[in-house]
Amino acid sequence: MPDVPIHTLARITAERGAVHLAELKNGKSVVVHRSKRLAAANAPLVIGDTVLLELTPFDFDSARIIAINPPDGGNPRSNAASG
Repeated sequence: MPDVPIHTLARITAERGAVHLAELKNGKSVVVHRSKRLAAANAPLVIGDTVLLELTPFDFDSARIIAINPPDGGNPRSNAASG
């Protein structure tokens, strides 16, 4: 059984080309990149945006952005159906 990803909110703090830095609620910075869906849609991302991240249980230093400025506060259950 594959490990379940961890979903959490973060705030974008810096841009470094195709990747960004985001700060988690506990103050830790992680390197983040857009999901394929967001990259294909060329979704705008600016410093200060709130993002919903997906982390693996094995690597807490990098994450995937699965939603930008989630309207419901980032409830992972409401985003699960969006793919």
